Parts: sequence; C-alpha cells; structure tokens
Amino acid sequence: MGRDPILSRQFAFCFLGSFLQSLAFNLFLHLPGFIKELGAREVEIGLIFSVTAVAAIAVRPSIGRVMDRRGRRPVILLGGLLNTMVCGLYLTISEIGVWIVVVRVIHGLSEAMLFSAFFTYAADIVPARRRTEGIALFGVSGILPIALGGVLGDWILAQAGYDEMFRVAVVLAAASVLVSFPMAESYVRPVDGETPRGFGAAVVQPSLLPLWFLGAVFATALASAFTFMKTFVMETGIGSMGLFFSAYAFAAVVLRIFFAWIPDRVGPKRALFPALGCLCLGFFALALATDAKDLAIAGILCGLGHGFTFPIVSGMVVTRAREEERGAAMSVFTALFDAGVLVGGPAFGAVIGVWGYSTMFACAGGVVALGAVVFGFWDRGR
Repeated sequence: MGRDPILSRQFAFCFLGSFLQSLAFNLFLHLPGFIKELGAREVEIGLIFSVTAVAAIAVRPSIGRVMDRRGRRPVILLGGLLNTMVCGLYLTISEIGVWIVVVRVIHGLSEAMLFSAFFTYAADIVPARRRTEGIALFGVSGILPIALGGVLGDWILAQAGYDEMFRVAVVLAAASVLVSFPMAESYVRPVDGETPRGFGAAVVQPSLLPLWFLGAVFATALASAFTFMKTFVMETGIGSMGLFFSAYAFAAVVLRIFFAWIPDRVGPKRALFPALGCLCLGFFALALATDAKDLAIAGILCGLGHGFTFPIVSGMVVTRAREEERGAAMSVFTALFDAGVLVGGPAFGAVIGVWGYSTMFACAGGVVALGAVVFGFWDRGR
C-alpha cells in the first residue's frame, strides 16, 4: 500500500478546488427558501431545479468529448469562471419569471463542468489498486461542504439575508478558480489507445448499464432531501438544515476517512448493499421524524449510505470504462445526479402537494430498496 500513495500535490490542489466550489454550491441548499419567499410552491420549486438539471444533462456529451480530447484542466478553469459569474447573477433575481430560469440554466452548465471534471481528474491521479479508497477520500471535498453549506447558510441568513449568502458564494467560487490554476493536466492519451467513441458509446456499454441504473436510483432518491429539506424544516419546524446536513456529512466523512479501505479490501459490491440499506433506513427515519433528534439520526443514516455508495459506484464505472473514454463515462455518471433532480424534483414535489412530506420521504426509501433489488439481479456475475 505504501508504494501506491493516494496523497500528492496535485491531489491536494484538486481536493481544495473541489472543496471551495462545492461549498459555494451547497450554500444553494437554502435556495428553495429564497424561491418560496418569492411566492413559489413546492411543485414550482421542483420544476425550477429541474431546469438546472436539463441544462446540465444537455451539456454533458460536450464535456465528456472535451475532457477526452483536450484534457480535464480547461474544463475545470472555464467551469470555475462561469460558476463565479452565475453566483453573482442571483443578486439580480427579484421575482419568479424567465430570468431565474436563465440563471438556473447557467448554474447547471457550470456545475456540470466542475462536477464531471474534478471527479475525472481525481480518478486519473489516484492509484488503480486503491481507486475506490482514493475516490472516497477525494469525495470528502464534496461531502464536507454539505454540512458547512447548511450551517454557514443558516448563520448568514440569521445575521443578514439571501443577498449576502450569494455574495459569499461568489467569493468561494472565485477562490476555487485561483486554487485550480496550479493543477497540472492529468490526462495523457495512451500511445496505443483507441480513439474515444464518445458519450453515446459510454451510455450503451453493456457492462455499464446496471451502474447507470443504480446511479439514477441513488440520485433520484437524494433529490428528495437536497431539494426539499429546506421547505420541510420551514413547514414542520423540526430541527434545521444545518442539523440534518451536519449529521449527514459527519457520518459520511468519518466513514470515508477511517474506513475507505473496506470496499477495495472486501470487494465493492459486498460493501455496496449495506450502504444502500443505510440510505433506505435514513429516508424511512425522515418519514417518521418528529423532533430534532430524529432528524439527526436520519441524517447519520443517509450520510453512511451516501458515504460508500457514491465512491463504490463511481469506482466501478472507472474500472469498467475504457481508459480513453473515462471522461465520457464520468460525464454520464455525474449526469445521473442531474437526471435525479429532473425526475425527483417535480415528482417528489407532487407527492408533497397531495400526501405530505412523510409520504414523500417514505417513497424515496422505497425507490432505494427497489433499485437495490433490481441492480442485484441485473449485475449478477460481474
């Protein structure tokens, strides 16, 4: 293990750049509250978030093609500059209308570029024999900001307002760009490698299809919490955004720092199904939550599930994809999280409108349970 170190100078730059842009992004966990104050209902909030997802999905094929032909670094830098600009554009929104849709589309484009490129870069530089562990440790840069974004947003909104929160997001996004400049290009085309077939080929590759399915299930379920936790807290008065996402991130970070070696040691799929079970239990706990303690327990369970599910599935994607098409494969995988918002946002919003939050979270748990069973049968023998 000592001959295959995960930590390096480039890993540190990539981690910090990802951390800062993720912190800027996770301040927008509070955006549903801003949109609700402008007069939107839950279904409308879900639709506005879905617009962002549509934009992010639409640009993914181009992102994958550029990464596999031009490298990861240009995408990271351009995406960072675009992200800095769009965080500032939220200061110009004063009503529900066309302009908020335009801003959300631009935000979707920038986040698609950054999410895809940072994780592809990390997959490039970690040792192949410790890939799941390396991706899990790198993923702390995206998980920890979930807690910090919730808490920081709570504090800013208590002291000032949404405009100040948007200004802080601009500063964080700009800092991410500055940190990303020293990153060396990670992608070197194999001398005897074949020409990349493109995004479409990665989508239909048979060995990857079960992973796309499970990723879509995982992302759709997560949309229930990431889109509606703010309005759930506002509506019920149970706990706070900071409490839930702090418990969520704490559990995921502890799992990844101290136990990230487990999937590579015992086998990814042996660690995957218990993680999916924790995620399922977390959503059922949210459905039954009546006080802050219940919310924290639900956050811990969801965090444990997320803590292993994401790096395990993404590691399997990298392993099964052709090396020269890694950028395209990771673009497909990260696009699933936008697809989850696209489907889950309006669908779960509609459930809330008819049956309430408890039923909505129970449905999310059911989606995870059913998806795990289908994946288990579909991916047998691999």
